[in-house]
Amino acid sequence: MEYLIANASHLEHKVYPVPEAIDRQIAHLKLEAMGVQMDRLTPDQERYLASWNEGT
Repeated sequence: MEYLIANASHLEHKVYPVPEAIDRQIAHLKLEAMGVQMDRLTPDQERYLASWNEGT
């Protein structure tokens, strides 16, 4: 984000992708501002989801 601000006058007017970590942080902050809390999967739920193979 700092790069975009510092170089704004040299960049084209378009949507620029950001790294996934930054995207997730922004999404978390937005949800927090809206009063929404996200659930976390339990270890059992994570194992169950990881056990599925495509096409089964």
